[in-house]
Amino acid sequence: MYLEHFGLKEFPFSITPDTGFFFSSVGSHEALNTLLIAVRTGEGFIKITGEVGTGKSMLCRKLMASLSTDYKVAYIPNPYLDPDALFMELATELEVALDIDNIAMHQVLRGIKERLLSLHAQGKRVVVCLDEAQAMPIETLEALRLLSNLETEKRKLLQVIIFGQPELEAKLNHPSIRQLKQRIAFEYCLTPMGRDELDYYIQHRLSVAGHHGSRMFTRPAMWLLKRRTQCVPRLVNIVAHKALLSAFGKGRQCVTFWDVQAAVDDTASTQISMWSWRLLFLSLILLGSVLLLLIDKGYF
Repeated sequence: MYLEHFGLKEFPFSITPDTGFFFSSVGSHEALNTLLIAVRTGEGFIKITGEVGTGKSMLCRKLMASLSTDYKVAYIPNPYLDPDALFMELATELEVALDIDNIAMHQVLRGIKERLLSLHAQGKRVVVCLDEAQAMPIETLEALRLLSNLETEKRKLLQVIIFGQPELEAKLNHPSIRQLKQRIAFEYCLTPMGRDELDYYIQHRLSVAGHHGSRMFTRPAMWLLKRRTQCVPRLVNIVAHKALLSAFGKGRQCVTFWDVQAAVDDTASTQISMWSWRLLFLSLILLGSVLLLLIDKGYF
C-alpha cells in the first residue's frame, strides 16, 4: 500500500494494541504507574476504566510486557463468561493439569488453588488481567470475588485487574457485589489525550514505523484531526490511516487538511450529528444578534 511511498517499515496507525507503539501520554503514564505500584503492593482488586478507544487494551498489554519473570500473568480478553467458564479459562491460563474426560468444577477450583500455591512457593506472583470487564455477568463478577479469598497468612495468592468501559461502574454498584467494590484498592480512569499531546503522538507512531523525514501532517491537517477525533487514540489511528491512504492516492508526500477531511467523511464515529449542527447554527445566530445589538447601542 503506502509504506514504500512514505518510507515506512510498518503501518503506523494500526488499531491493534502493539506495545511497540505505546505512547506515554500524561494519562497513560499515570495509569501505568498506578498499575505497577498496585501490583507490587499485592493487595486487592485494581480497576481501570475509560471510554471506548482511550487505550485500555494497549495499557493492559503494556503492563503485561512491563512485569518481570517474577510474575505469572493470566490474560482473559473476553470475560463474557459464566462462572464455570471463567474458572476453566483461568485454569487454562495458569496451566493447571486437568482430566479433560472427567472435569467437575470443585476439581477445577482445587487445581487452581494448588497451582497458585505452587507458584507462590516458587516466589512468583499471579496477576489476572480481565479486559472488557463491563461485559462480565454479575454472577461471574461475584465468582471472581470469591477467587480473591485464596490467600496465605501473608498475602493474596492472586491479584485481579479489571479493565472496562464506564458501564462497569453501574455493575459494580449492584447490591449483590458490593463486597467486590469494597475490595478495589486502586483505580484509574483513562481519558483522551490532551490536544497539545496529539502532535507528539502522531510523530511518535510515525517514527516507530520508520519515518525520519520532515513533518508529514500539515498544521491544518492536525487541527482538523484534533477537532474531529477529540484526541481519542483509536479514532486518531483510524482517521490518520485513511488520511495517509488519501495522500498516497494523490501522490503527495504530506497529509493535508483535505486528506483528513476525506478520512473523516469516511468514518461514521467522527461525524457531527444533526443536533450538533443545529446547536452550532443557533449559537451563531445568537452571537450575530448580540453583535448587532451592541452595534446598535453604539459600542462599535
